[in-house]
Amino acid sequence: MSERSPEPEQAILVVVDDDPLVHELVRHILAEGPAFHVEAFSDAEAALTWLRAHDADVVITDYQMPGLSGTDLIAGVRREPHLADIPIMMITASADRAVRVAALTTGANDVLSKPIEPAEVRARTTNMLAIRRGQRLMALRSSWLEQEVRRATAAIAARERETILRLSKAAEYRDWETGSHIIRVSLYARLIARGLGLPTEEQEMLFQAAPMHDVGKIGIADAILLKAGELNAAEFEAIKEHTVIGHRILGGSSSSLLQTAADIALTHHERVDGTGYPRRLRGEAIPLHGRVVAVADTFDALTSRRPYKAAWPAPLAWEFLRQHVGTRFDAGCVAAFECCHTEAEQIRATLPDDSADPAQRQGSAPASAAADGL
Repeated sequence: MSERSPEPEQAILVVVDDDPLVHELVRHILAEGPAFHVEAFSDAEAALTWLRAHDADVVITDYQMPGLSGTDLIAGVRREPHLADIPIMMITASADRAVRVAALTTGANDVLSKPIEPAEVRARTTNMLAIRRGQRLMALRSSWLEQEVRRATAAIAARERETILRLSKAAEYRDWETGSHIIRVSLYARLIARGLGLPTEEQEMLFQAAPMHDVGKIGIADAILLKAGELNAAEFEAIKEHTVIGHRILGGSSSSLLQTAADIALTHHERVDGTGYPRRLRGEAIPLHGRVVAVADTFDALTSRRPYKAAWPAPLAWEFLRQHVGTRFDAGCVAAFECCHTEAEQIRATLPDDSADPAQRQGSAPASAAADGL
């Protein structure tokens, strides 16, 4: 669909009749009514070609014409999405009732007999124009409502994302990791999702859900989470519970974002060989989102400075991922991440660690930092 009208204040009336006198008669009849711009055609094929590329308000067509008939024209118009509801009136000299029924069945709104009566044509055309105006108003109203719903949905989603990010930061503040860590992990997760060829919507879902992977650490006692020194077996088991706690915090929501985050929180420490936790899942039994975040989280932990270790050079971190394909990590996720290694290292350079983290401020390196075996 292209142009609306040569004169925006006028409605567009399309008249199709092989008799040019009818065109002039219609113009004369409607001159005393509402303002119209008349597009006149002597054959249905030309009219249909024009209508496919333009908008219109009312169509008046003859029945018997060279080439396509009036009913053929009506059927063609009804197949055009932008004209599916346009009011159509057929004017025919045929007394055959079947012609009228065929016109109405095909999609005509009204059928008049020749010779036409000017006052009746004017009244019926005016009524059809009123119908068309109502359709346009409803379409505008529907479009406005759709925009309002989109705005409201976007605002809700933005608030949800902000709440999630703040909740994630609250969990990180209790541990050795920094605010930059959760952002980098999210960006890495999106890179991996893109490398896997996941839909854009799913890539964004991972980006928004990944910051919550360790939110369950909120539920771990400080005496364990911030312990300076070796964790005993019982304490290590307690640390592992942050996956289950995170799932409990995030699970049960109707939000698809929180559902995804709950799955990630529960499964990002699983390993493809079945030696991970908390459920010792193997291979594809681990949700894909959990496998993605496992790679992203490990890479960031390796390449980040921590109170208990220096940051690994990127080549060593990539080699670590490759060496543990099939044991710790999903092969497809690692390969997808490596395809984006330049972007991943740009993220690392752009988002360095914060200058100080909670553990440094306390002057000790929490033993829980070793919970991932890194």
